[in-house]
Amino acid sequence: MSLYRELAPSRDLYSLVACRWVRRVPEGGGGTTLVLPDGCVDLIWRGDELVLAGPDRRARSIAITPLQTILGLRLRPGVAGAMLGMPASEVLDGHFPLEDLLGSPAAELEGRLGEARGEEDAFELLEAMVSSRIRDAEPDPLVLAASRRLGFPGSRVDWLSDALGISDRQLRRRFHRAVGYGPKTLDRVLRFRRLLAQAPAIAAGDGDLARIAADLGYADQAHMTRDCVRLSGLAPARLAALWAS
Repeated sequence: MSLYRELAPSRDLYSLVACRWVRRVPEGGGGTTLVLPDGCVDLIWRGDELVLAGPDRRARSIAITPLQTILGLRLRPGVAGAMLGMPASEVLDGHFPLEDLLGSPAAELEGRLGEARGEEDAFELLEAMVSSRIRDAEPDPLVLAASRRLGFPGSRVDWLSDALGISDRQLRRRFHRAVGYGPKTLDRVLRFRRLLAQAPAIAAGDGDLARIAADLGYADQAHMTRDCVRLSGLAPARLAALWAS
């Protein structure tokens, strides 16, 4: 068992950073924790190593050790490519030491994190690094605009290119660079996250799965179940029971 909570980022980075997060692992609380796709890229400080978690297309189990505190900075979808200075697709489904990706700036940051005076100081260092790199290469505004339209009932990826005035091929290429995968995958992931928000109601037996599927914009309950299994490995009811516990 570990204790996880999310915190608001600095106000001036709200458009780039979804949240700060902290995971505290108590004595006897080691093992693994389930991480589900969310369309985001995270910078993770484990106290002795700074790593980047790329955008996931499926659930993964992450090992955690007792008496460990892990800090994370979660970038919004579409920000990673600009921050890294490379296509986000190059870190798809992976965890990488940030130094391997960014070289000496990441090594210097890791040293400063090791000397940080508490969690607030560490988060400010992480945010300062993101801010400095974004000043050199701002996120693709078209991808950011498109991302805000996805994951909702009625969202149609095949309409996006027309609405934004570019070809389907250009849209996919820009998504792969900025997000890590195409708009159809991000649409699926964001809709799945909205399903995950219904986990307490589903686990308590208060939610009818067919109605929830319709409310979230799935074609039907079977469509919702297929996507849920594809992204998490579990059917909705079983995932809800696990996630809400």
